[in-house]
Amino acid sequence: MSKRRKNQQAAGAVPKREKVRDVFVPRPFEGLVDEPEWIALRELVPAASAPLRLTPELTEEYGDRPVTLATVLPMAAPAMAKADGRVFVGLQRHQQSGDVSRDLAEALLCALRTEPGGQVSVPPLPGPGPRLQDVLVDGPLEISMHDGFDFWLDPGATDDPTVQASLERANAAVYPTVRLAAARAAYWCQVPEKAHVRWVLPEDEDTALDTLSRLSAAGTLTLGERTRFAGMFRAHGRLVPVWDLPEDVPATEWEAPVAAFAERYAAALKETDPLDAAGRRARQGLVGRQLTLR
Repeated sequence: MSKRRKNQQAAGAVPKREKVRDVFVPRPFEGLVDEPEWIALRELVPAASAPLRLTPELTEEYGDRPVTLATVLPMAAPAMAKADGRVFVGLQRHQQSGDVSRDLAEALLCALRTEPGGQVSVPPLPGPGPRLQDVLVDGPLEISMHDGFDFWLDPGATDDPTVQASLERANAAVYPTVRLAAARAAYWCQVPEKAHVRWVLPEDEDTALDTLSRLSAAGTLTLGERTRFAGMFRAHGRLVPVWDLPEDVPATEWEAPVAAFAERYAAALKETDPLDAAGRRARQGLVGRQLTLR
C-alpha cells in the first residue's frame, strides 16, 4: 500500500468535527415581559444591573445561587463566577452569535458549571440549546442604575492600587444616564456637548413607524421647545426614536415632556385607518432619518 493511500485511510479514521452553524434571530428577547428594557440595557445603558431568577429545575441542579444581569463586565467578559457563589452575566460582550438570547443563556449555564471563583469559559458560537426564555423565571426587570462599575467588585477590592486605577479608567468612560419614569425603556443621557432621550418602543416596527408618522404629520413629534427629533435606529427588532435636547437642562425636567409625548403616541397608536397623504410623506421622511450611531 502506498504512503499516500495510508495517509488517506488514516485521515478517514479521524471523526470529522461537527461544524457549529450560526443562526440569526432578529428578536432575541421576544416573549420576555420586559423585552424593551432588555434591549435598552444592551444598547443604551452603560452601567446598570438587575437580579435574575433561575427556573426551579436549574435551582435544583445548581443551588439557589444569586444571578445578576450586568450591562457590561470587566473586559466585556460574558460571565463571572464569584468566589461567594454569585454569578454575573454581561449583556454587552465582544464575541456573540446571531442569537443573543442563546449566547446569554449559554454564558449563564457555563458560569453555573464553573467552580465559584473560577474563570468562566464560554464558546463564541454555542450552537443549539436553551435560550434565556428557557432558563429564567420571566418577570419585570428590577433595574439598578449605577454611576460606575463598583458593583463588579468584592468588598475591599479597591484596596489594590491596580484594581482602583482600572476601575477609575472604566468609570471615566461612563456617560451620565437616567432611567425615566415617564415611559417604559426610555432613557435620558448626556454625551459631550449633547443630551438625548432615547426610547425603545414596544410595538412592531411597522406599527411604531406609522404611529410616529401620524405624529410627525401633526407636528407633534418633538418634546417641546429647543428639542429636535433626531431620527431613530433599529435594535433587535424594535424601533428606538432619539431626540436631541439642550445639554443644560437636567434629566428630571424631561419627565413631563416625555409623559406628554407618551400620551400622544398612545392616542395615535389607536388609529387604525391607513395613513393619509401627509402621513405617507411623513413616513418617507422618517425612513430617511434612520440613525446608525447610538
